[in-house]
This record gives sequence, C-alpha cells and structure tokens, in this order.
Amino acid sequence: MDEVEIPLYFLCPISLQIMKEPVTTVTGITYDRESIERWLSAAQPRTTCPVTKQPLHMDSDLTPNHMLRRLIQAWCIANGNHGIDHIPTPKSTINKSDLVKLIRDLENPVLYINSLKKMDELASENEMNRKCMAEIGAAKAMAKFILRRFREGNTAGLEEALRILHLTWNPTPENKQLFKENFDFIQSITWILKTESENNQTLKTQAVLVLKMVTKIASSSLFEILKLDFFKELVNILRKTTSQQAIKSVLQTLIEICPLGRNRMKIVEAGAVFHLIEMELSGHKQEKKSMTELIFFLLAQLCSCADGRAQLIKHAGGIAMVSKRLLRVSAATDDKSLHILALISRYSATREVLIEMLSVGVVSKICMVIQADCADHLQKKAREILRLHSNVWSNSPCIQVYLMTRYPR
Repeated sequence: MDEVEIPLYFLCPISLQIMKEPVTTVTGITYDRESIERWLSAAQPRTTCPVTKQPLHMDSDLTPNHMLRRLIQAWCIANGNHGIDHIPTPKSTINKSDLVKLIRDLENPVLYINSLKKMDELASENEMNRKCMAEIGAAKAMAKFILRRFREGNTAGLEEALRILHLTWNPTPENKQLFKENFDFIQSITWILKTESENNQTLKTQAVLVLKMVTKIASSSLFEILKLDFFKELVNILRKTTSQQAIKSVLQTLIEICPLGRNRMKIVEAGAVFHLIEMELSGHKQEKKSMTELIFFLLAQLCSCADGRAQLIKHAGGIAMVSKRLLRVSAATDDKSLHILALISRYSATREVLIEMLSVGVVSKICMVIQADCADHLQKKAREILRLHSNVWSNSPCIQVYLMTRYPR
C-alpha cells in the first residue's frame, strides 16, 4: 500500500484499523462494531468504555454511525489507487422472526441443511448475531438436533450444528439444566468421536470443543459412569489430530473429569500416558508453554495411581522427558514435574528406576532446583526426593557432597 495519511477519526480506538462498521456507544465514543463487541464480551461482568473508562455493559446500545461509515467508504473509494480496500456496506441486523423460522426448518427433512448453513454463516459473522441467536434458544435447538442425528445414526449437518452450539452457547439456567443430567448428549458426543466421515477431523474438533463446554456445567455423576471407549476416543484425538484447539480441549476435558469415579484408571488404560509423553517429545511448537502445562497437569494426576506410574516408567523416554522439562518451561510445570518424580521416588523406586533417574540427569536436575532461585515449596519437594534415596545416589559424581551431608536419610 502506498503511503497515504488516514484521518484519525476513521480509526477504531481499540484495533487502530479503519472502521468497517462504526458504532457509537452511550459514552459518545465511536468504535468498530466487531472490536467493541469483542471487548464487551471478553471483559464481562464489569466493563468500561476503553476511552472514557465509564461503565459500559454488554447490553449497552451500539448506535450505527451511518454518516461516518459513508465518509469512510467514500474516502476508501477515492484512495483505491493507493491500495486502500473498499469497505462494503454492513449487512442489515438479523430479524428474530427469521431466526425462529430457521430453527423450525430444522424439523423439515428437505430444508434442514440450508437452515443449518444459514445459521452457521450468521453465527460466524459477528458477536451481535451470536447474541441474538442465543436469546432465541439456538443452543437448545442445536442440542436437540444433535441428539436426533445420534438416534438416527446420521451425521449430516452435525459439523454445523456443533459449531453453532459452541458459538451461541450462553450459560443461562435453562441451558445449564439442559446439559446437567443429559447422559444421552454425552453418548452422542462419544458416537461422533467414533464416526468416520469425509470431514472427520473438523467434525471431531467441533465435538471436543462442545464437550469441554459441557464438562464445566454437567453433573459429576454423568462422568463417573463413562465407559473405556469414551476415553479411547479422546486419546485418539490426541494421537491423530493436528488441531491445537482440539488437543487443548481434550486435555482440559480429561483434567476436569480425571478425578471422578474410576476415570483415572480408564484414562491410563486408554493409553493416555504414552501419548502425552510422545506429544512432549515431538515438540509441539504452537502454544508450547500452555500445552506443556496442561500435559504435565494431567500426567501428575495419572501418576498418582500405580498403573499410571508404571506406564510412564515403561516408556523409554518418560522419566528423561519429565526431567528435561524441569526448570525450562514455567513454575507450574516445575511443580508438576517434581510431583511426578516424588511419586515415582516414593512408590515406584526399584533399583533399576533409581539408576535410570541418575543416568538421565534427574538427580542432578533436582540438585539444581535446590540451588536455583525457586519457590520454597519446590525446593522442599526436591530435598524430600533426594532424602528418600540418598544411600543410592550419594556416591554419584553429579551430586555435591555437601547436599547429601546436609540432607541425610
């Protein structure tokens, strides 16, 4: 784009980009609609005007500034030869009666596909549409549609329905009640995860996004009776998908439901420990810190049972991977790494395991924790690990003599 001076009042105070749909708030400041709606949505429940700092609620009126929009459009056209893109006229506000008709059309075997596509397009368009769809019960309609597809064994329209449900979800008492004891809905998600279809990865990504949403509000009793197949399908997502969003949602879901009933054992039996280690060893580059923290949080939960520790020890790179991440990612990862190593040292410390911990650098790394500028509780945990097996590790050249004399067994 050629150098051209953009009038300051054409720029959104939030995005600092030319406004496509200028709207004026009750505080008198004009913003681009997408930017201010995102601001209001993210800052709930207490929001303020980004410029004036006055109170500004999610339900505040956003008045279209038609005069400014026309000025911006005219300026963009006049400067088109300088590389300025044309700003199209925003689409008109959706009508609630039209949305109600689209929902009714979901019952029609001829019209439901077009209805879903139109609703998907509207939900993906902007926050205002999503809010309107939430108000007329789109989430409930999508849940009913998904359950009907499940009972019919038909996957047509599921991707759109799941995406609409995820985008228009609003944690109202009615919506919470809809999913709180709805085991059939959990079964429908399990069925979707098992399904092989043309748009397999996209469909399953949408399914796990909805599943993560449901786990936050559903009754714990729903997740205490889950079968092994459910966990195998989630682990398959970790193994097969390339979607970082899907992987993150699966990890968050497993962390949420792991402590319930016998789920910890089922997750281990589904092979989660092996795949979590493989994920870390493969070096997921996007969102590395947050993803590593999630992996270690789940691994720490799984290693609290004997089978989980056995699986980690059995993996040739398991103990070494835990040691390698110590002092290299974050304080949260350090805490979970030491917790895993403490569990192994206390409950699974055969002579072979202790020698492996020495040979792959675990012991020297624990010594580094004691000497580093770490939190007191981390240093305390490190000392406890060393103290447990000082008789095995005391002659190692990697341990300074004073550490073993200061912390005798």
